[in-house]
Amino acid sequence: MCGIAGIVALAASASAPSEEALGRMAGALWHRGPDEFGLYRDSRAGLAHARLSIVDLTSGQQPLCNRDRTLWIVFNGEIFNYIELADELRSKGRTFRTKSDTEVIVAAYEEWGDDAFHRFNGQWAIALWNAREKKLVLARDRLGVRPLYYAEHEGRVAFASEVKSIFAGEPTLSRRIDANGLDETFTFWTVVPPQTMFEGIVELPPGSVRTYVSGNVIEKQVWQPSYPRGNEGLFKGTVEDARVALDEALHNATRLRMVRADVPVGSYLSGGLDSSLVAAMGYEASSSSFQTFSLRFTDDEYDETSFQRMMVDRIKSQHHEVLVSRDDIARVFPEVIWHTERPILRTAPAPLFLLSKLVKDSGIKVVLTGEGADEMLAGYDLFREAKIRRFWAKVPDSEWRPRWLERLYPYLTRSPVSQRALARQFFGRGLERANEPGFSHEPRWNSAIALKRLFSPRVRDRLSGRNSVDQFLATLDDRFSEWTPLAQDQYIEVRTLLSGYLLSSQGDRMLMANSVEGRFPFLDREVIELTNSFPASYKLLSLDEKHVLKRVARKYVPSAIVDRVKQPYRAPDALSFVGNAAPDWIADAMSEPSLERAGLFDSRAVSALWKKCTTRKDDVQFSNADNMAVVGVLSAQLLHRQFVEELPQTRIPEMKTRVVVDQT
Repeated sequence: MCGIAGIVALAASASAPSEEALGRMAGALWHRGPDEFGLYRDSRAGLAHARLSIVDLTSGQQPLCNRDRTLWIVFNGEIFNYIELADELRSKGRTFRTKSDTEVIVAAYEEWGDDAFHRFNGQWAIALWNAREKKLVLARDRLGVRPLYYAEHEGRVAFASEVKSIFAGEPTLSRRIDANGLDETFTFWTVVPPQTMFEGIVELPPGSVRTYVSGNVIEKQVWQPSYPRGNEGLFKGTVEDARVALDEALHNATRLRMVRADVPVGSYLSGGLDSSLVAAMGYEASSSSFQTFSLRFTDDEYDETSFQRMMVDRIKSQHHEVLVSRDDIARVFPEVIWHTERPILRTAPAPLFLLSKLVKDSGIKVVLTGEGADEMLAGYDLFREAKIRRFWAKVPDSEWRPRWLERLYPYLTRSPVSQRALARQFFGRGLERANEPGFSHEPRWNSAIALKRLFSPRVRDRLSGRNSVDQFLATLDDRFSEWTPLAQDQYIEVRTLLSGYLLSSQGDRMLMANSVEGRFPFLDREVIELTNSFPASYKLLSLDEKHVLKRVARKYVPSAIVDRVKQPYRAPDALSFVGNAAPDWIADAMSEPSLERAGLFDSRAVSALWKKCTTRKDDVQFSNADNMAVVGVLSAQLLHRQFVEELPQTRIPEMKTRVVVDQT
């Protein structure tokens, strides 16, 4: 795992990047790759690489080239099937100098061109520079596990794993918050690629290849989520056949992620079904002591310690825990936003930042995680809500159909009549659109959209006439209407929250902030293709989420974990930022001068919100809307301060190994 960056002059008249600029770009990515530093320069291009050594520790340095030194690569990620690809390429006469997956990418691209990306099973952000043809290729993995940004500026294109690196390499690039990015965040809970939070900065969408050559730019979407259309592509076996197939696929995916590393691999363990199953399979595939890592919370509402320890007792792992308090969340939150490079509406990334630090301090560079299971196998309440609401929509006046909500949320049966009525009103809104795209996500999106009342007049003016939902729905796959309702819901979840938030703000950014690589067996290419082919009832049987996965898990995971009511991962939100112990940065961020200086939010509206939150009685809980509003405003204010007002100059770091190839 690494950080990559570079600058390429798009025309001969544009200036080539300096070694100093490339060094600053790599320095801004130091946390992603503290082990080695390398750069390549010629008269048109410069590539920079900060390496976290995991595969081929002795000879996998980057930038790396082909035999005649005309094709150069910087690469962030892992190609888990690189050994099999190398064997196939050897059969075609290719030879290799290293044992790295990086060299296999170069050979595969020489052999197959853009088709090579279809063959990779892994997670990647890749930049290839053909010095002879003056051709730059940028590519990103199917689901956006690894980030890749670019900016076209003054006749050059700059690219990097993180936005801060582009700003470090192109100091004349203006730094302004993009109102469109703010609009998407307060709709989807995240920006949706190619949109970012900064004007002039673009995120390469997952599954894309972007090529610059001969003054032209070609961008291709080489992969998108796909689901059966009727019987075409549908898994034909029984649910027991599906269990066997999924068991085998997950075992293979986990084993690959364990053995394709030259360093020990550990596992996150939340206490839920997904991470417990991954940890069990990781333990089976380990050849030495297996280490697991868990979050605990001082707030009982979020704590899952008993289930974590139950799983540790089952697999006898060497276990590590970090106990997280509200004060801890407030303390590290500025660092969290420095790494997310975007506002967030939940504090959930902050404890994960502390967890990855625990992993690093324990001497582990790689962890398995359970991300992706809910998206691939319909694990979220959102999918069950949509199923109930579609059932209800067939008879909108029915008195008993909406009572299925009480099956989904049993607390409603114990709630006052008025609260049950409010729940029906909330979920019953828009039933007439049950057959329209986006129906499943409307309740979530509408909850976030309501917070736009906090936007400043300037931001509202810039967003006049823009509708983020309509713009997103216009990009849906042409086959969308032919899929089952559940498949449609899964597709939207993958395109929005999975890539933009779970794999970014909660995933890559919190892991790499502490130089830790995450590996995701549920996002293995073969697992994705298999689970996407399953009939809807194998994933969501009545209201039983992840039905076939639970069948798999019973062999490896205690029944108490398999049968427990799903507890989504959450952390204390607004509660983390109020009280006498709150750090000074919070009051500053919420102050009228700070709000006016950033110009993102209406200072009066935010002041009223903040007064409400800070003067509440101790026994009064924050509403969901207030939680999102406080976290969203604070994180956006931090983003503006860190990246617009105060972005520091990044210096070239002192690294253990320094590799410079200068062909200017």
